[in-house]
Amino acid sequence: MLKRHFLKAAVSAALFIGTALSAHAADDALARIKAAGVMKVGTETAFAPFDFIDAGEHAGLNVDFFAELGKDLGVKIEWVALPWDGVLPGLEAGKFDFVAGPATITKARLERYRMTSPVAEATVAILKKAGDKTITKPEDIAGKAVGVGKATAQLAQLQEYSATLPKKVEVREYVSFNDAYADLAAGRVVAVANSLPNIAFVAQQRKGAFEVVTPAFGKKTYFGFIGKKDDDSKSLVDLVNEETIKMKKDGRLAKMQEKWFGTKFDTPDAVTDPAF
Repeated sequence: MLKRHFLKAAVSAALFIGTALSAHAADDALARIKAAGVMKVGTETAFAPFDFIDAGEHAGLNVDFFAELGKDLGVKIEWVALPWDGVLPGLEAGKFDFVAGPATITKARLERYRMTSPVAEATVAILKKAGDKTITKPEDIAGKAVGVGKATAQLAQLQEYSATLPKKVEVREYVSFNDAYADLAAGRVVAVANSLPNIAFVAQQRKGAFEVVTPAFGKKTYFGFIGKKDDDSKSLVDLVNEETIKMKKDGRLAKMQEKWFGTKFDTPDAVTDPAF
């Protein structure tokens, strides 16, 4: 009799634990997003052509990408905009589910976050004022004032490149790249360092004002979207990564790249050993 009660209690306990674990697994970030019908995405809106305000409207590759993702998931995308140096802390604080950015995939970021399959190259280039004959190649920025985004991988690449020059670059950090471009136009800096896709877009939009200095410098790097590196976010990041690869294979991502960059990038499905 005592043995029978013991077995019954053991079975009940096992069922309770199993039910609790199943409920916990179903209550992760992805499950909550699907239940709410809304996915919150954090970004800055001063990183054209990925994310910017055009005639009062939110536009860019990020907007198109997450619109497609929302359709595939059957949820609405809710954007949360703030300065870039507050985006990653906002993700960690739970203000949103994912970061659009995108951000350069680096060793330091992979240690702290999970990043999706690359959506574009992030190789660094220089933008100068049109007609400036003092800067004809990247090394001509030696000893000069150059603008770059605060808390960006482009900043790290510029600092690394500066150390190889005869004179260190006078690096000026900006919360918004738009402010850096404004200072370039006003002559307060002689150049701005940013990723080649961004630089090419700005030069195209402001023909006659800015020019791209070639070749690009630094190590070959890639942009990806960012999610949390925890069990709660695992299924969500897995799904966004799968969707990214799916959009590469079915051609949707290439169309977005051609639309916003004027070219398409052949990117790997994963970056496991970043250049820096």
